[in-house]
Amino acid sequence: MSACTLSTVDNPYNPFTNFDAWYRYDLDKGYNCCGLLARLAHTSDQLSDYENDREIERAVDEIVKFDPLNIYTKVREPETKQQRNDE
Repeated sequence: MSACTLSTVDNPYNPFTNFDAWYRYDLDKGYNCCGLLARLAHTSDQLSDYENDREIERAVDEIVKFDPLNIYTKVREPETKQQRNDE
């Protein structure tokens, strides 16, 4: 299973592999994807990593589904060779 997060279709950076550049671009454009996702994803220290990942994905899917401007997109974490072998 790979993690996912929220991004925008115009952001040229991958938040998993180049977070600093991705975050700068995101804030410079006024999107604040991290803040939006934090407001809608009901994560908790009481939940497992798997449950938190599923909740984040649910929130990302909701944001993308109801996005009137079609600017948001779901980005998946690139799988490593080890992750592929574990499946």
